[in-house]
Amino acid sequence: MSDAAGSSEGVTGQDSEADNEPPPQVLPEPEGGETQGEEEAPPAAKRPRLSDEEPGLDFVPIPIESHGDRPVQEESQRAHICSEEGGSGVEEVTLSGGGEEECHQNGDGGHDDAPLEEGEMKAEEERNSYGSADSPSEGQHVGLDFTQNPQMLTSSWTDYSNFPENYLKGCKWAPDGSCILTNSADNVLRVYNLPPEIYSYNWDVLPEMSPVLRMAEGDTIYDYCWYPKMNSLDPDTCYLASSSRDNPVHLWDAFYGEVRASFRPYNHLDELTAAHSLCFSPDGSQLYCGFDKTVRVFYTERPGRDCEERPTVVKKQGQSGIISCFGFSPCLSVYACGSYSRCAGLYSCQDGTLLALLPTRHHGGLTHLLFSPDGNYLYTGGRKDPEVLCWDLREPGKVVFSLKRNVATNQRIYFDLDQSGRYLLSGDTEGVVSVWDTQTAPPDGNEELLQPQLRFQAHWDCTNGISIHPFMPLLATSSGQRQFPWPGDSEGDSGSDGEGGEAVITQQESRQDNTLSLWWAGPLGPASEGNQEQSGSVVDA
Repeated sequence: MSDAAGSSEGVTGQDSEADNEPPPQVLPEPEGGETQGEEEAPPAAKRPRLSDEEPGLDFVPIPIESHGDRPVQEESQRAHICSEEGGSGVEEVTLSGGGEEECHQNGDGGHDDAPLEEGEMKAEEERNSYGSADSPSEGQHVGLDFTQNPQMLTSSWTDYSNFPENYLKGCKWAPDGSCILTNSADNVLRVYNLPPEIYSYNWDVLPEMSPVLRMAEGDTIYDYCWYPKMNSLDPDTCYLASSSRDNPVHLWDAFYGEVRASFRPYNHLDELTAAHSLCFSPDGSQLYCGFDKTVRVFYTERPGRDCEERPTVVKKQGQSGIISCFGFSPCLSVYACGSYSRCAGLYSCQDGTLLALLPTRHHGGLTHLLFSPDGNYLYTGGRKDPEVLCWDLREPGKVVFSLKRNVATNQRIYFDLDQSGRYLLSGDTEGVVSVWDTQTAPPDGNEELLQPQLRFQAHWDCTNGISIHPFMPLLATSSGQRQFPWPGDSEGDSGSDGEGGEAVITQQESRQDNTLSLWWAGPLGPASEGNQEQSGSVVDA
């Protein structure tokens, strides 16, 4: 990450005006954009992002206007920080005129001429860079397309083959979509930059991805998360939090890979205790940490041991068990906690008051939960549990529908929602990724089993992590799980087993797939239609 670190010095003076809106948020343009753009410019592969007015994912007819401009700015910002390539791209970062309203309307004919002319200049630059504006421009307006199989673009596997059983434990896109964060069994957090070739349709030349940053924890990593206001143009916002066994919560610098600060939770015996789950508040001012029957809230700007304790069990009433996952409502001052006691609770952000405790419907402890973008529904999933349940929060306790997936181990299997809340994606123990269209659910909500729209074999081993890009039709998946020896797999039995033992070992080794993969889930362009057979095989639903 030395390149990224060195180039970040040129933008430390820029302001990122983070408002109080929950993510995803609209970020204004930096005032010093022209000066910085003369020193370093984004590579040509990233220029086409700036010609269109709404590079968001259009999954439903309702336009997501508030998300439209954030990807444009942030992707260019990441290019300034993580690239050493020359060229002049000042106009691509700095928009004329003022403020957030004009950012939404860049290239819109209904506003003053300055943004329009600049948008035309950018479009002309894109045509000069690519020969045609087809590939990059279409990529800005396309949405997720699950009428066909997603196409695998590139992967990373070498970094996970140097350590025995170095399986991955999930992957998460950065809030600005510029990079991917992974966790693996070697207790190392890795950051991957989004390959610039993604913005063109020259996918056949994509090399294997390599991490640009590695951050090693001391023991097993329990949870990790990005700072929600992360903006690549402002290095002060580029950090993430992680929690590991017998260690305090660390804030890692996403440029240099160093620990910025530590939050030290202590139990009633004044012993350091590790948080089992982490989540920033939507405005990033607080860090919520999950413990046994307790939630501790730290203030991001005040590292140390000072925190607010919020017990989830009061007078033997409430949510018991270890708090294993968090989720914040996008429109209400409410957060949800999932626990290994197989239930979920809704709490007030102000003081942690229990608002509702959902019934125990899961077969195993909860490992992941998500709010829908409108805040009306909550999705919960557990370990050794074959279902993801959709709860209607307007009638707490009511399950609208369930989604069937194969989770046969205690491993945390993530699922994710797109920005519109229409598509829910999840992997399973067998490596299959399922895609559900939640708009096809019955309106009466009689707890019917919703059938997947698409299922495809993403990995040969367990697909434990899946993350949808904030504004592009891209998917990131991670795979792997702990492998247990098959009967007759020991050294003493291998000689006597003969061909039978070799066959068993071959079967086990063939299932090992510790990989981070990147998938294109939008309409295929002309240059990539011939490569469609490279994508994962479709599984009959």
